[in-house]
Amino acid sequence: MKVPNHVAIILDGNGRWAKSQGKPRTYGHKVGAENVEKISRAAQAMGIKYLTLYAFSTENWKRPQDEVNTLMKLLSAYLRKCQKDSVENNMRVRIIGDREPLSDDLKKEIHDLEEISKNFDGFHLTIAVNYGGRDEIIRSARKAFDELLSEGKDSSSLTEELLGKHLDTYDLPDPDLMIRTSGEERLSNYLLWQLAYAEFYFTSVPWPIFSNEDLKLAVEEYDRRNRRFGAV
Repeated sequence: MKVPNHVAIILDGNGRWAKSQGKPRTYGHKVGAENVEKISRAAQAMGIKYLTLYAFSTENWKRPQDEVNTLMKLLSAYLRKCQKDSVENNMRVRIIGDREPLSDDLKKEIHDLEEISKNFDGFHLTIAVNYGGRDEIIRSARKAFDELLSEGKDSSSLTEELLGKHLDTYDLPDPDLMIRTSGEERLSNYLLWQLAYAEFYFTSVPWPIFSNEDLKLAVEEYDRRNRRFGAV
C-alpha cells in the first residue's frame, strides 16, 4: 500500500460529539486531546513520516472564554507530556502559527519542547496553534519583502521559493493527504499554500472517536487515487 509521507488533519467535531453524549463541549476537547497521542503513534507505525494537526485556529479566540481557557490548559498539559514522548519515540515536534498572543508560560513550553526534540528524526509531529493560512501567507510575504528590500530588490524578484522559505512549514514537505473529521468539507483556512496538490479525505467520524482504523481507511483511499501531476 502506498502510504502518504505527510498527512495533515483538521481535528473537528470535539464540541458536537460531546453534546451528542450529553456532555459539555470542554469534555469533547479533553477526549480529543487524548486522541492526539493515539493517532500520532498509529501514523508512525503505519509509516507516515510527517503528521500536522490543526489544534487551534486564529478564529478560535472568538469561542466562549471558558472553552478557550480549557483548550489552552489542554495544550499546555500536552506539551509538557510530549517532552517525554518525543524522547521515547524519536519524535521531533514543531508548533506553527502566530505565538505572539499566547501566554509567556505557553511560549516557554513550546520553546522547551522544540529544543528537546530538534534533533530527532524518527517521526515529525507539527501542531498548528493560533494558526490561519491567510495569516501565515501575509507574515511570510512581509518577511520575503523585507529580505528583498535589504538586498536592494523590488517585488518583481518575488518567487514561490522565496515566499515558501518564510512559511511556518519552510522545512517540511507539503502534505500528500488532508483529512477532516466530523463531516464538514472545507479547509477552514488551513495550510492554504501547502495543500495546493494534496488529496482531500472527509469523514463523518468526529475527532474524539477517530480511530486507528479510521486513519487506515483514509490511507487506503489515498492509495486508490491516481495522482498525476501536470497531467490534463
